[in-house]
Amino acid sequence: MFPSLQVLWSFGLVVALLTITPGVDTALVLRSAAVAGKARAWGAILGIGCGTLTWGALTAVGVSALLAASTIAYTVVRLAGAAYLVYLGGRLLWSAIRGHAGPATVTTGVTDTFFAGWRQGLLTNLLNPKVGAFYLAILPQFIPVDAPHLTWGLALAGVHVLEGVVWLGLVLVLARSLRGWLERPTVVRWIDGVVGTVIAAFGIRLALVD
Repeated sequence: MFPSLQVLWSFGLVVALLTITPGVDTALVLRSAAVAGKARAWGAILGIGCGTLTWGALTAVGVSALLAASTIAYTVVRLAGAAYLVYLGGRLLWSAIRGHAGPATVTTGVTDTFFAGWRQGLLTNLLNPKVGAFYLAILPQFIPVDAPHLTWGLALAGVHVLEGVVWLGLVLVLARSLRGWLERPTVVRWIDGVVGTVIAAFGIRLALVD
């Protein structure tokens, strides 16, 4: 038994606003596409998608509920995610201060490969308990009690992933179309500074706000 098209469409409308709201995901893909390269940007997009599918599966089988019920577990995940975001943002800010002779990698010392982008996108998504909290609040409303929860959870999360791939793919195309200008060392430093500040700010906010 799979969700009907009406259920998938309704869920898609709910998560559409979350998808297009600028955040860490958009910042990572924008920076990767503009400076690091198309392969790494697509890796980040698919890594984010894998993280979303994981949250959908975890919510469907009740693990996210256990995480939400345990203050200690939630706090550990929240602080780990915050530390990771602050680390990413700090590396980019340091890169902006130091400057580049040419195009730079997303994080110093990490190659611009598809797998590197996928790993970064996956970790950024999985270490954000706010995503799990969102799924915990929304997903159960779309899954009937007698439905196979894991199947429905993956199907609904798949809609979210599809929307994310389309939206972040558009961000990637836009950034790539402007790459000639975006590769200038001064512009690279500006992008690093802005994106690093955004990511670090999300990390600090995640650490301070329960």
